[in-house]
This record gives sequence, structure tokens and C-alpha cells, in this order.
Amino acid sequence: MAQTQPLVDFTEVDLGVTGMTCTSCSSRVERKLNKLDGVEASVNFSTETASVKYEAGKADPAQLIDVVRAAGYDAFAMAEENTADGGDSAAHPAAAAAPQDQIRAAREREATDLKQRLIGSALLTVPITLLSMVPAWQFTNWQWAVLAMTTLVYFWSGAPFHQATITNIRHGAVTMDTLITLGTTAAYLWSVWALFFGSAGEPGMTMQMHLLPSDSTMDEIYLETAAVVITFLLLGRWFETKAKGSSSAALRTLLDMGAKDAVVLRDGAEVRVPVSQLTVGEVFVVRPGEKIATDGRVLQGSSAVDESMLTGESVPVEATAGTRVTGATLNTSGRLMVEVTRIGSDTTLSQMAKLVTDAQAKKAPVERLVDRISQVFVPTVILISLLTLAAHIMVGNGVATAFAAAVAVLIIACPCALGLATPTAILVGTGRGAQMGLLIKGPEILESTKKVDTIVLDKTGTVTSGVMSVGGITAAADFDAEEVLARAAAVEAASEHPIAEAIVAEAQRVGPVPAVTDFTNTAGQAVTGTVQGSTVRVGRPAGALSAELQDAFGDAQNLGGTPVVIQIDGSDAGVITVRDTVKPTSAEAVQGLKDLGLTPWLLTGDNAGAARAAAQEVGIDSTHVIAEVMPEHKVAHVEELQAQGRNVAMVGDGVNDAAALASADLGLAMGAGTDVAIEASDITLMNNDLRSTVDAIRLSRRTLGTIRGNLFWAFAYNVALIPVAALALLNPMLAGVAMAFSSVFVVGNSLRLRSFRTWSTTAASADLDEDQQPAERLRTGG
Repeated sequence: MAQTQPLVDFTEVDLGVTGMTCTSCSSRVERKLNKLDGVEASVNFSTETASVKYEAGKADPAQLIDVVRAAGYDAFAMAEENTADGGDSAAHPAAAAAPQDQIRAAREREATDLKQRLIGSALLTVPITLLSMVPAWQFTNWQWAVLAMTTLVYFWSGAPFHQATITNIRHGAVTMDTLITLGTTAAYLWSVWALFFGSAGEPGMTMQMHLLPSDSTMDEIYLETAAVVITFLLLGRWFETKAKGSSSAALRTLLDMGAKDAVVLRDGAEVRVPVSQLTVGEVFVVRPGEKIATDGRVLQGSSAVDESMLTGESVPVEATAGTRVTGATLNTSGRLMVEVTRIGSDTTLSQMAKLVTDAQAKKAPVERLVDRISQVFVPTVILISLLTLAAHIMVGNGVATAFAAAVAVLIIACPCALGLATPTAILVGTGRGAQMGLLIKGPEILESTKKVDTIVLDKTGTVTSGVMSVGGITAAADFDAEEVLARAAAVEAASEHPIAEAIVAEAQRVGPVPAVTDFTNTAGQAVTGTVQGSTVRVGRPAGALSAELQDAFGDAQNLGGTPVVIQIDGSDAGVITVRDTVKPTSAEAVQGLKDLGLTPWLLTGDNAGAARAAAQEVGIDSTHVIAEVMPEHKVAHVEELQAQGRNVAMVGDGVNDAAALASADLGLAMGAGTDVAIEASDITLMNNDLRSTVDAIRLSRRTLGTIRGNLFWAFAYNVALIPVAALALLNPMLAGVAMAFSSVFVVGNSLRLRSFRTWSTTAASADLDEDQQPAERLRTGG
């Protein structure tokens, strides 16, 4: 009889991986892990995690960590997915977010270490540079003081670069870290040799600036070059570490939105228990103002449930017996008895958390331009330096001249300007953005803004205000519109429904609101009361309406409004339409996005009529409207556009937008939105003005253009001066000065971003930035 092959027993574990400086590092770790028998690993550089599946008995977490450490990086096992009591971590916000906290803590430790090294290096580099460059300040034996200070900078402050170089060499790879170490080491060792074995260590020695290297004695030292390079590049490395994005805050914020405990009916008594202890089939009580503990079905009671955290829409949903309700939504009015139908990872809230984390994990990190170029540039520079040394010795120019030329090549190529090209532009660009209320989270976002060609806009709170207001009043033939509004407001004043608040606010703007007595609320139908001796009913139609009122009622629904019917003493008195209004700047913003070359889409959980009306008002094509979608469908529609070959930006403000923001190529969150949406996005618009979307994309593109310009001129400078240095026509000291000048140029070019100004289609052409004339240049970001 044939035997059944046993199923492979895979165990999953997440590792935190720290010390990776580029995407080649994450690829190296992934290759090392996948070489293990029975192991499948995926390493994400942007989140600094490794997701590993391994066969039981063939590997274990300790072995996986040893492999990562053997590759030159640090690793640790992240918190277990299940809690101690066996429940799912999704039901325990603190436990679920703990792994991300570990990553964040490791990143903060790295940033703190870099900051300490940077401060120490800067404090030493200033006197090193001044003493080396100003002969009048060179006291007796000054060079030995400079050596002592530079030794500290080289070995302690430069340790991160040297350690990375050693790791890369062990694996046969070269990066900019390699060139940093070679250049600074060459300058340092040359100076040590000149001090101990040449004439540079003699008392009273001074250094004079001259063009060509000395051809006789070792009388020049280049310690300031090593110190300046290390200090500038530590600044860049520290800024990059601080700017790394993190998904942990988004996950924690989302999970923390759920209720922490619930009142459960057990043995006829109400008992308050943690949400993690709920079981399917139990009944819990939700009082007005409380969050619903978990997904369930209403058994008894009626209320209006605020589901805006799910749908993004401000109108609560009426809940009565049999209605399905969702955990973390808010019960606004009546008392509900709810039967538990889903717990733990099966709940809607947990599924949304999974959508956010999965979408962020799918965002491939952008490989830095400098790292790509270094794969060719670094080996080429090293080869040129070695050939320079050999060639000068072969033609009889002497060891001192040959070594000076070789060192000059390494120094002139040392990537100080290259290391500053990205972080300084980002520092200035993001700083200017912060002044304008635009928070840009990292360098990879800049690449995304350059590529996007489609922008998806959430409706409520983004294109519209998200606040209900009265859009129109239609009175029956025998009634006055102001009378209908006043009496409706009198009854609605006793209700807490957002539609009621809109009607009351409009009536108060017109005049005083009369008092109401005998107020009653029929859930899902109407509110009734006595106003000035008349019985007033406000709510759904009680029967057939007159032709005039029926037309008003239908038109309101077709245009996306919410119509309510007012009856006075049993007669239909009028229809009041309440709707979410479009922001006055939204149409201008949509036009600006079009001028940037983007195709706008409207994506909303609202009904089709409201979506079409809003789209028409702001200038979005009716064929680019997607309505009545839930959060998971928003992600699906974003991915569908991406599958068509589009690069998609998403703008939203609610929890329901968080997963779509993370899934899009570029996510922009309105600053007045929820914390989870802000954390899941790439750019936050703090002033809540959709026009800021245009400014954010323009500023990001301009910053990216500045970075590319910096890199071009830094490399052009290297390409021009490396041959000069190789021919022994450049003193290594002057090479260091030239290197410093290239850094000043890069910083100066980056500072031009401080002049970036806000955008408006109504601005005079003289006030527009150069990338807005004409619109075609706007598409390229200047």
C-alpha cells in the first residue's frame, strides 16, 4: 500500500535586521538565509525586517540570527505572534505592535550613536581644519596636536564606515563606504608616515599652499582631509537614519482604535472583561458613546452607529435588531445588545491592520542612485589610483611623487560632495516643506513623485469638507421655507445625529429656534415633537409625496444629498436636503494636478450620486469616479490602476484610506485626518488644503531635481580632476581643498530650495516658480 508523504511543517518567524546601509545589504542577507536548507526568506530594507519560513528540525531562530550576524549585520527575533494566553495578537494591540517597537528602538539607538559620533567629530574637525589651513595659527608642534585629534575622528567617528567596508570586502563587494575608508585611510597613513619618517614632524614646521606635490621629502600632511570627509558623511548618514520610514506607528495607531474592554452578559449579570477574552456567541452591551468591542450582530436595541473610521462618511448608519456592526465603530445614541460573531484576527479592524502592513511590505525600496553608480565608480577609482602609483614609479618620478599622486586621486574622488548631495537637498527641501505645512518622510518618496501619472482622491474630508450642511429647502405650497426649517430644527435639536446638527446650525443662522416638547425618536424612521402647538415629524417619507416634494426628494438623492421630509400636523410641509459640501479650493487643486500631468480619479465609500456630483463640481471626468467602496476595495482599485501600468498617488484622510495610502506608489494624507492615515502615508498635508497636494508634488520633484544636479556636478568634478591628480599635477592638500569646495557647491545648490514658493492658478505669472511656465515644465517638476 502506498504511503502518504508527510506534509512539510513550516514555522514562520520575523527577524529585525539592523546595520543595513543600502539595498545591496538586504539582498546579501536574503541570499545568505536562503542558502540554508529548508529556509525561505524575504528581507525588506525599508522596514528592516526579514520574514523567514523554515522547516522544523532543519533550522531555528538562533541559527537564522547567527547567519545574519555572520554576514556582518545584527539581528534579533521579534515578539511572538501569539500572546501568552493563546489569543491572537490582533486582539492585543500592544503585543501586535511590539515587534515594530523593537525595530524603532534599534533605529533610534543607531541614530543616537551616529549623532554622538557626529558631534564629537565636528568639535574636533573645526580646530583641525583651521590649524591646517591657516599658517599664521600653526604654533610649534601644532601638527602633533592635529594628529591626536584626527586619530580620534578617524578611528571612533569613522568606525561605521570602516566596519561597513570590512563587511563588504569580506563578501567581495564595494560601495561608497569602501571609497570613504580608502580615501581617509590613505590621507591618514600618508600623514602619519610624513610625521614619523619624513620632515613633517619637525618642530616649527608650517604648511604652505602650493599647486604641485612635493617631489623630494615627505613634508605635507593631509589630516584635515580625513577629518572633514568623515564629519560631512556622518552628517549625511545620521540624517538618512532619522528619515527612514516606519510602519510601526501606523499599525499601533490602527490597533489602538479598538475598544479595550467590553461589558458581557454572563449568568444574567453584566461583567466587564478585556476584549481578548470575548468568545464567539457571547452577548455584550454597548452604551451610548462607547465603542463597539468587536464584530457582531445586534440582538436588541436601536441606535445610530458612526462608521466613519471604516467608510470615511460622516452620516451614521442606523442599527436595529439583526444589523451587522463592526468593532471599533462608535455607538452614538441608543443602548445595543450585540452578539459576538468574529474575534481576533478575523475582525474587520485586524484585517485592516493586515492590509496596512502587507501594503507597506510590498513597497520596494528605491535603490539609491549613489549606490548604483558606486558599483562602477569605486572600483574604477581604486584601479586608477593603483595604476597612477605604478606608472610614476616606472617612469622614475620617485616614490614620494608617485604616492602623492595616488593619494591625490583617492582624495579628489573621495565622495564628500556625493555623500552630501542627497541629505542636504532633502534637509533643505523637507525643511521648506515643513514651513509650508508639507511633511515629506524620506528620499524614496521623491522618486515616487517623479513617476506618478495618476492621482486617486478620497472624497469626504479631502475633496469635500466632511461636515454636513443644509444644501436646500423645498417648501410645500401652503408652507413657508423658514417656518419649515425652524420647526424641523426645533425637533432635531433634541437629537445628536449629524444631519440634525446641520439642520439646527442652519436654522440658528436664520433666527431663533423654538422649543420642543413630547420628543420621541423612532430609530431609523423619524423624530417627532410638539412645536408651538403643532405636531412636527422629521425623517423618512411617511407615505406618497406631492409631485413637487417628490421631485425635490429624488433630485437630492441623485445629487448625493440626504433628503429629510418634514410633516406639520400630518401634512407634508417640505424637504430639507443635507449634504457634504465641496471645499472651495478643490476645483483649483484638481486643475493644478492636471497641469502637473496627473489624471485625477475620485474614489469614495459614498453613494454614486454624491460622488458624481462632487466630481463634476471639481472637474473630474465622470468616467474616473468609483463609488460605494469599502477599505479593501479601495486597495483593490488602486492595485487595478497599477496593473494597467499607471504609477498611482493616493490622497485621503481616514482610517479607511490607510491601506490604500500604503499600497499606492505615493500616499498623501490630509493633516486633519486620522493618525493612522498620516502614518501610512508618504507625505502629510498639515493645512488640510487639497491645493497643498500640488505644492507637495512640485516640491518633491524640485528636491529630486536638485539631488540629481548635485550628483551630476559632484561626479563631473571628479571626472575632471582625477586625471589632473593622476598626472601629479595636483597637490593632495589642494585636492582636499577642491573636495571641500565641491561640498560647498552642493550645499549652496541645495539652499536654493529655500526660495520655493506656494502655487496658485490665480497667481500672476510673475510670481510663479520657474517650473510653472509653461504647464509642460510643471509636469517635470522643474
